[in-house]
Order: sequence, then C-alpha cells, then structure tokens
Amino acid sequence: MFRAQPMSRVTLWLLASEAPDAALLLARHGTFAPVADKNENMPESPAERYREVFQEADSRLNKILEHCGGTMPALPDDAVAPNLAELEELNAWLKTLWQTCSKTSESEARIEEERKHLNALRETFARLKSLDLDISRLFRGDSLLDARLGQLPSGNVVRLKEALALAGYLLSVFDVHEGLAFAVVAGPRGGAEGMGGVLTQAGWRDLPVPAELQSHPEEVRKFLETETVRLEESHAAHCLLISDNLARFGERIQHTRVALALARPLAEASLNGVRGKGQLSVFTGWVPRDRLDQLHGSLEARFHGRYMLESRQPKVGEHGQVPSLLRYPGWLGPFVPLVKSYGIARYGEFDPSLLFALTYLLLFGAMFGDIGHGAVILIGAAMLYRKLGKVAWVGILAGASSMVFGLMYGSIFGYEDILAPVWLSPLHNPTKVLTVAILFGIGFIVFTLLANMYNKLNARHVAEALFDSTGLAGLLFYLGTAGGLMDFSGMTSLGSWIWGMSLLGIVAVAVFKWVETRTSLGERVMVTAIETLETGINLFANTLSFMRVAAFSLNHVALALAVFTIANGLGTAGHWLTIFLGNVVIIGLEGGIVAIQALRLMYYEGFSRFFSGDGTEFMPLHLNETPSTGLRV
Repeated sequence: MFRAQPMSRVTLWLLASEAPDAALLLARHGTFAPVADKNENMPESPAERYREVFQEADSRLNKILEHCGGTMPALPDDAVAPNLAELEELNAWLKTLWQTCSKTSESEARIEEERKHLNALRETFARLKSLDLDISRLFRGDSLLDARLGQLPSGNVVRLKEALALAGYLLSVFDVHEGLAFAVVAGPRGGAEGMGGVLTQAGWRDLPVPAELQSHPEEVRKFLETETVRLEESHAAHCLLISDNLARFGERIQHTRVALALARPLAEASLNGVRGKGQLSVFTGWVPRDRLDQLHGSLEARFHGRYMLESRQPKVGEHGQVPSLLRYPGWLGPFVPLVKSYGIARYGEFDPSLLFALTYLLLFGAMFGDIGHGAVILIGAAMLYRKLGKVAWVGILAGASSMVFGLMYGSIFGYEDILAPVWLSPLHNPTKVLTVAILFGIGFIVFTLLANMYNKLNARHVAEALFDSTGLAGLLFYLGTAGGLMDFSGMTSLGSWIWGMSLLGIVAVAVFKWVETRTSLGERVMVTAIETLETGINLFANTLSFMRVAAFSLNHVALALAVFTIANGLGTAGHWLTIFLGNVVIIGLEGGIVAIQALRLMYYEGFSRFFSGDGTEFMPLHLNETPSTGLRV
C-alpha cells in the first residue's frame, strides 16, 4: 500500500524586498507547493506587478532567442533573483533589442518568401523550357491564335485531342510527370467559347505562367541565375547581421536568460500563495513533513533570522485541498499513468497503484492464458521499447503473465494437446474456472470495501466507514450473503449464523440511510428502501461481472478451436496459412479486447468503490533553466 507523504502547511513571513530571493530559495529546495490563502490581514498581492513584467520580458526573450539563440548558461549557486526595478530595466532593454531583431526577422521572412517564389519559378520553367519558344507570344492580344497552357491526366490526352480536332484546335504535350500531362491547346481566336466544357470533362487545369517566365527560355534562364545570385548575397548579408547582433548583444542576452530563470519562481508563486501588506510578504504552501528541517536550515543560512516560518498539520476536512506526493518504486512506474488516467489519489487516501498492477496482470493472464500468444506480446512490447518507453513494460509483463497462465492451462498457440496443464484446462473444467473467477471477484470486492473503510476513517467520516453500504455494514451483509449462498450450494457448512451476519449488515445500512435522509416521511421511506435494495443489487452485480474472466478464458480456447476446424479442411499450404493468420487475429483482436476488459474491471468494479480520484498532484516551485512561454499554473 502506498500513501501520500505526510504534508505540513507552512507560512513564511519575511520582508517584501526579499521575496524574490525567498521564492528562488524555495524553488531550489524543490519541495514547496504554493497555495492560495485568503488572509484578510494580508489583502495585497505584492508580486502581481513583478509577474506582469516577467511575462512581458519572458515573451520578448523567447522571440529574440528564435534569432539569437545559444545554450543556457549554468545558474550560479550564489545567484540572487532580480528585484522589480532590475526586472523592469531588463524588460525595457529587451523591448529595444526586439525592435532591432524584428527588422532582422522581417528581412529573413522576406528572403524566405523570395526563395520560395524563385523555387516555384524554377519548377514551372523546368516544364516550359522544352517548348523552346517565347511564351509571351502565346498570350499576345493581337495574335490570331488562342492558346492555353495546362495539365490533365495523361490517360485523357488521346480523347481530348480527338475532341479538340473537331473544332480545329491542336493539343501538344510537352511534358509528362507522375500521371499528369502538361500541354498547350491552340486554335483560331474566337472559337474558344465552346471549349471550356470539353476541357473540364477531360480534367484540364490551366497552368498559370508568371510574368517572369513570359519570355524566351534563354532569357528566363539568365533571369533565374541572376535572381539566385542576388538571393544568396542577401542571405549572406542577413547572416552577417545576425552574427553582428550576437557579437554585440550575445553576452547580455545570456545574462538576461539567467536573470529571468531566477525571477520565474516568484512570478509563478504570485499566481497563488504570495500575499502581503506594506513591507511584509507571506508565502503559504505545502511542504513534505520530512523536509521541513532541511527547509528551515536553508532559510536560516540565507536570511539569518530575517524571517518567520510557521508549520502545522492538515486540519480535519482539509485533506481535499492538500496535494498528494506519492513515491513509487521504479518497477511500478509504468502502471502509474494508467491509474492517473482515472484520477489522482486524494491526500491520505489509499493509492491503488500496486493493487492495479498486480490485479491487472493477473486478470489479463487468466483471460488470455497462452504460452505462444504471451511470448508474441512480450517480444513485441520489448521491440517497441524505444518508441513506447517505460510503458512497454506493461506489455512485457502482461505477456509474461499470459505465458504463466498458458503453462497452467497447457495451451501454446491454441494447441491444447502439446503440453499437459500444470493446473487445469478451461475447456475441460469450465465449472471450476467459473467458480474460481467468482471467488476471486468476492475477494476483490471485499478488499475494495476495506480500502473504502480505510479512506473514510482517514477522512474522519466514522459513521460512513461503519454503517454505509460501502462500509463495515455493507461488508458484513456482503460476506454473510456470499457465505450463505455458498453454504446453500454445499460448498461450505457455516451454519445459520452467517445469515444473521447478513441481516445485521443490511439492517445497519437501512438505519444509516434512514438517519441520513432529511426529508418528509414518505420520501424518507422511499429513499431508504431504494438505497438499501441498491446495496445488495450492486454488490452482487459487480461480483457477477467477474464471470467474464472465466468467459474470456473459454472464449480464447473456442477461437483457437474455430481456427483449427477451418484449417483442417484445407490443404497443407492453406492449413498452415490459416493457423498463422488465425493466431494473428486472436492476438490482435482478442488480446486488445481482454486488455480493455481487465482495465474495465479495475476501473468500474474496483476504483469506483473506494477511489475518489479528485486529489491534487504535488507541484512544487522549481527552477526552470530553459526559457518557455507562459507560467506554470
């Protein structure tokens, strides 16, 4: 079981002039998560102006670094954060520098646009130069010819040429590329009115010819060469200007990067957690209890008594506001994102990450038990490790679990007669598999009820922990009824007392619902009856959901049998091809369904019973050594 690290709410009092250095120290410490504190005695927001100036300066710096970059220098250990006046001076200088850099940026954009235009001209010229004529002659207004340049699917050329010939028009193809024919259509002027529909039906698209290319090919070639040289010279001059800017401003830019990195902690903390009045500032936030002494020592070394640090434990009813800091062993890390996709554990709440990892792997293996299929999943996940990262371990472990259960079932690539089962074969023992699945479901639900009781007691909701349908009373009813049903079926011989425990539990739930409902008598009776009945229905409906574990283990065998039945009716080549493709389908289709079903059982039959998932992750102030737009909220 993993619990959030015990937290202490701390309040740090110090001079407003030392707030930037205090925020920097807290960020270096990396264990202070600021929180909003509505203190009527501290109504001011002394760092608001500081944050506004920082945001302006940070935005300008990021724009400047797009043109005058460089690596971020290391932050000196003894560096101090800039005060408001120094930050405003940096912001004013960045504004002036950006005016210089923006001209460079505009020049770069213009050169890039001209370069794209020149490349487009080259591409068009490459198609037109095979005409070997002055293009401008085709478009002269006093010409007796009506000419059009365009492109169409090469398969339509013959048909279009025949249609145009009937109207006295000629079609000449001068280039073919990737299924498109580039052509000239020419005919007597004044007869083009009826040609539009014919060209459209053939997929004709006019090819616009820029004014720069409406000349003889030799003249166009010289023009393109001249423009290329001009652009290269402009680009060289632009690069020289950038180098000059780096030489002139590079050192101060790096100094500014350091200054803004040191100013960021107070800018972020000012969003919440910093209040003040006059010359006094107050930081409020949460710190792990085991790091308080270290924080106190750091504050004393820096401020030498010019501060006051108060701390206290979270109050009753305050747990929903306390951030959760959970530390996991490395092997559990790949499963944590799947738990967080449901929600974050509230402070003091039972964290289900370990339960999730073990139970998910157990359910997946039980529903998809096959040595061969599990090996394919394991190897596939291992091969994708570089792409998936640590998440690949979920697939690797799921494949290993499938292999273990495959050994227990005696199944390898669907074959049931190669290995003897270590435990049992689902195909030959369906009743036993179903019984084990239901017993597992009972154990799982009992655990979730105990976890919910733990959470309620930790939140000081004693009545709910003892008498609610998901508390002790619900647990007694569930165990009593489940035991009574097993006794009735002959599986056990517990006696009549087990039904008494069930009755005691459901009566306690009904009384609790009655007391909790504060309405008229008729409505009170209705709510109590419905919610009491719902207790029994939900608990046993959730238990029956675990029958799908047995169903999918049988379904896995049934799919393999279907594949073998089809394969046995084919020849040798068809037989093995069917076996191969059938196993691919089983791994891809059923494997995906089983993975989703195991996740569903964990989320809806488990987490929904005890895990609120509405906690807040511990996000301390930190020292960000790379510039980034905006503040972390």
